[in-house]
Amino acid sequence: MATKILAGVNVDVNEEGYLNDNSQWNKEIAAAIAKEEGIAELTAEHWKVIEFLQTDYKEKGALPTIRRINVACVPTKEFYTLFPGGPLKKAAKIAGLPKPASCV
Repeated sequence: MATKILAGVNVDVNEEGYLNDNSQWNKEIAAAIAKEEGIAELTAEHWKVIEFLQTDYKEKGALPTIRRINVACVPTKEFYTLFPGGPLKKAAKIAGLPKPASCV
């Protein structure tokens, strides 16, 4: 298990940089991961998606699909704009959740 310093805190991450322990997540860590992923600032729309992912994950034990995000949270086009270059992977990582099983 690897560790990484994010927002001044040592966190446990896997080989792809996803948090191993979601209890280590906080908004400052999310902002640091976002910067690493090329997102300079998390807006209210980013937080809307992040909070939806976290809630849905807690309720269902799995990440929602892009289709579910489109129906319940934000339109797909906006999702891709908010998290360019692999939106579900990036959003899950920033939210402190595991890598989506559907992503390679």
